[in-house]
Amino acid sequence: MPDTIGRIFEIQRFSIHDGPGIRTTVFFQGCPLSCLWCHNPEGQADHSLLSFQPEKCVSCGHCFENCPQNAHRMEDGKHTLDRAVCLTCGTCATGCHAQGLEIVGRDATVAEVMEELLEDRPFYDISNGGITLSGGEPLCQIGFAAALLQTATAEGLHCAVETCGAVPFSHLERILPSVDLFLYDIKETDAERHMEFTGVSNDRILDNLKRLHRTGARIRLRLPLIPGYNDLPDHFLAVVDLVRALPDLEGVEIMPYHRLGVSKSARLGLPSGLDLEPPSAATVDGWIKAFTRLGVQVINHQNESTSTKKRNPHVSRN
Repeated sequence: MPDTIGRIFEIQRFSIHDGPGIRTTVFFQGCPLSCLWCHNPEGQADHSLLSFQPEKCVSCGHCFENCPQNAHRMEDGKHTLDRAVCLTCGTCATGCHAQGLEIVGRDATVAEVMEELLEDRPFYDISNGGITLSGGEPLCQIGFAAALLQTATAEGLHCAVETCGAVPFSHLERILPSVDLFLYDIKETDAERHMEFTGVSNDRILDNLKRLHRTGARIRLRLPLIPGYNDLPDHFLAVVDLVRALPDLEGVEIMPYHRLGVSKSARLGLPSGLDLEPPSAATVDGWIKAFTRLGVQVINHQNESTSTKKRNPHVSRN
């Protein structure tokens, strides 16, 4: 696939949780991690998926009549889908005006994505916002991500990239001149728990973070808060040690668990992830206060409007 074409599953406008100001976030497909709590399970796949919400079915009959595999059936008065024979061809979804069937994931060119991103330029300008690449893991499609960022930079847009860091460091180096802010995920500091929770080691993630920090890149750590999994004192203290060892980090942002991934997995026919009670506001506030007492800057959308200075010179401190 040429660098000017990539796989995305959503372009989310008026986003206020993916960096400073009002942003438009491009969600890429493909990810090296399989987090138990993933809230974008459609981002783990590198191919299109069929979203099926039978409660929206109005019994128009289009999918029953047109599915080449006869994957759609009416059983006991309920619309069912046999995913074992479904080819995800999209024939059913194209005629489903009730949006009970939708294809998630598509090929898009840099030009097509940029056309949508530039429509929101007035919102970026009034809020010191910009664009964010997320996913999935955008750097799994490094050619497309680099081309999109270069084009957005040429348009003067503030560019942020959310990354899990589990990619070759050369990928991070390639986009460095076009990125104003890295939103760098730290899922778990303990090596064994990281492997258990995400399916991969955190060695490369932590090493890449340190190397990226040495370039002078602007980095904010994002910390998912997953009740019963990584809400542990040793993880907190390890994050504090990490921040102290990397003094030029912008700070940390706590990302409380939510159940969005559970409903998504169900409608996409994917294995169900964790279904937990989200942490209370008091619990999240306790994390923030604990980090603050230990000298860690917690962002959580405070003073965001002042954090879009362009463009980081990326001067190495080696």
